[in-house]
This record gives sequence, structure tokens and C-alpha cells, in this order.
Amino acid sequence: MAEVVQGARVALAAPPKSPSRKRSSPEPEESTTTTDPTTALTTTTTTNTANTSEERPQKKTKLIRRKRRPARPQIDAALLASKPPPQTGTTFNIWYNKWAGGDREDAALSKTKALGRCNVREDSGWTAADKQQSGGGNSQVFCLFFARGICPKGHECTYLHRLPGVHDVMGQAGNSTVDCFGRDKFSDYRDDMGGVGSFLRQNRTLYVGRIHVTDDVEEVVARHFAEWGAIERIRVLTGRGVAFVTYVNEANAQFAKEAMAHQSLDHDEILNVRWATLDPNPLSQKREAQRIEEQAAEAVRRALGEKAVRQIEGRESREEVQARRIESSMGLEGYQAPDAICQLL
Repeated sequence: MAEVVQGARVALAAPPKSPSRKRSSPEPEESTTTTDPTTALTTTTTTNTANTSEERPQKKTKLIRRKRRPARPQIDAALLASKPPPQTGTTFNIWYNKWAGGDREDAALSKTKALGRCNVREDSGWTAADKQQSGGGNSQVFCLFFARGICPKGHECTYLHRLPGVHDVMGQAGNSTVDCFGRDKFSDYRDDMGGVGSFLRQNRTLYVGRIHVTDDVEEVVARHFAEWGAIERIRVLTGRGVAFVTYVNEANAQFAKEAMAHQSLDHDEILNVRWATLDPNPLSQKREAQRIEEQAAEAVRRALGEKAVRQIEGRESREEVQARRIESSMGLEGYQAPDAICQLL
């Protein structure tokens, strides 16, 4: 009994062992590492996809500009050899290249069909004139034989092989004494309203005669003449077989006159293309005068500039008015120029 009590006392006297407060470095646990093969495969795939998206080059849009093709020859040069006219009289006039002294021939029946016809879609292209500097040589002059469809030189031609455009019209606006082919105009029209024309009047209307009249004659005329430029209006006199075609620009009317001379529409007729006389209709004359005024006003606007036009029309902003007043003060403090002087600046 005494031994048991003594053993209990010894057990109570001994202090209990406390856990060690020294922390050891944590060992890597296997739970932190992804051991699931499915999860690992998914993570790897996502990483590869991100790298692929970063390495993939950006999509660029490539602009492909169509290169202009060279102009092709329209006809063989051997076919253009001049032939002596048939003898219709007793004396040959070397100055007019025709016979005289015989029976009077009918000018309408003696017309022959043109040797060729211009195909704008197939025949247009760059020539030697396109390589010349702007304003020099023949860089702004169109080929007359190209318009007639009989130019044998192709891209070697020193004149332009294309239709007149807006820029060509604006470039020739200051020189009204020549046409788009570089030919000098005259002060008055010929008696038959043929030839180059007059520089005293801007004529955009063509007279087209000897038309074969059908039910759809207006559509036929519009289809053939719209090939040479923008048309403003067409008037057809079915009872006479005559049409009046008005173009937007005079240069296109000049080109169409040479391109459709002695040509035919959908039938075998030979067209008589001339310049139209002044329209006696008062409404037409009023419309033409209004167009000339608008054209002159547009030329004045381009010459003065946008800022001056806004000042004249009273459309200036408040900042522009204040800047003009400061400019009119001449750098003098407290001086303010009158409105009459400010408007001159």
C-alpha cells in the first residue's frame, strides 16, 4: 500500500511533457501538386492555346490595286493607206482632194460608214502621254483617232486613250479656245454645224440625224451615246428621225461627236452627227443661263477660298469673328476697328 502511494506521488511530481514550440520548415505536401491527369491535361492545353494566340500573327488585309493595262492598237496601219477618190467629174481639185465639173452629187448618199468604232472597255489604257509630266507635251490632249476607233499605235501613242474625266474638264476650263483633242476652235460655227465648233459658246448638245425609227428608239439612242459620258437629257423627234443629246460636260460631247460620226445604231443607218444650234425654247435658255451662273459662282468660290466665302455669306463662327477683330486692331491696345474695316480683312 505504501509503495502504491509513493508511486502516485512521483507521477504527480513529474511535470507533463509540453509539445515543442520549435516549428520546422513545412515539407512539401503532395496535395499541392495536381496529381489528377485530367486536370493536368486541361491546364497544359489552356497554356498552349494562350501561347498559340500570342504567337499567331495579326490578320492583315491586302489591298490589291488593279494595274492599268497598256492601250492596244485598234487597227492595222496598212488599212489606213489613203486611196484616191473615185472620179465623179472632169477636173481634179488638189486643194479639196475631190473631182469638180461633173454632176452634183448628193452629200447624204455619198457618206460611207466609218472604218472602225472605239470600244472604251477594251481599247482604253495607258499611253506615252500618261508618262509625261502634267501640263507638258500632249499629256492633256486626247487622241482623235482613238475616238474614231482607228489608232494603230496603241500604248506608243503620244495622246491619251481614255474618256475625258472631271479632272480633265477642270484642267481645260481655263482654255476654251481648243477642244479636248487640241484642235483650235473658231469664232463662229460652220454653215453645216460641223467641225470643231466655236469658242464663243459652250455647246454640250449634239444633233443626231438619219436615225432608223423604231418603237424603242429612245432607249437605243441612250444606250449608244451613254458610252461616251454622263448625259443630262435626250430628246428624240420620232417623226423626223432626229435626236438631240445633251451631255453634262462639253468635253464628253466633243468626244462623242467624233466617236459616233458615220456610225450606226442597231441598224445599218449612217448617222449624221453635228453640233446643235441654240435652243429657241425660253425655258431651255433660262436653264442654260442659270447653269452658267452657278458655274461662275463655283469658280469664284474656289478662287476666294472657304474662309472668305464664309465671311461674305455671314457664316463665320464666333471664334473667327473675334480673331478678325483682333487682327484689325493693328496691335494697338484699346483700339477697335470699325465694322467696315473688319469686313475688308
